[in-house]
Amino acid sequence: MKMIAKKILVGVDDSPDALLAFKYAIHQAKRDQATLVIVSILESQNMNVYQVLDTDFVHGEYAALKEHLRDYQKQAQDAGVSDVQVVVSEGEPGETMVKDVIPRVKPDLLIIGSIAKQGVSRHFGSQAAYMAKYAPISVLVVR
Repeated sequence: MKMIAKKILVGVDDSPDALLAFKYAIHQAKRDQATLVIVSILESQNMNVYQVLDTDFVHGEYAALKEHLRDYQKQAQDAGVSDVQVVVSEGEPGETMVKDVIPRVKPDLLIIGSIAKQGVSRHFGSQAAYMAKYAPISVLVVR
């Protein structure tokens, strides 16, 4: 049985696995003529206490991340995906994706890389495994 997704969510963090997931998501979105939603999570636990308390710093980081996602959006559009959206959220990546982003975006499929680029999460268990276990939708883990 061939699954056709109408809305695909892909998580990016500039890691090699996330870049592979992004390329796969572009291919899948073109094949299914699906909306592609590109998401990245601002990890506040990687900021020191002074940075977290400085709302200008946090807003600056958020804006910079959103602008970086615009580069991904352009790549997907240039590759032939007609409907591409970007989402930035804040928190712990796996939990934020499952409890905040997926319910808000309502995708049919989540595509993620197997290894995160940054954060303590890459050392203590897999964010990909968490999302695959707890996400209420199908999850494709790319490596």
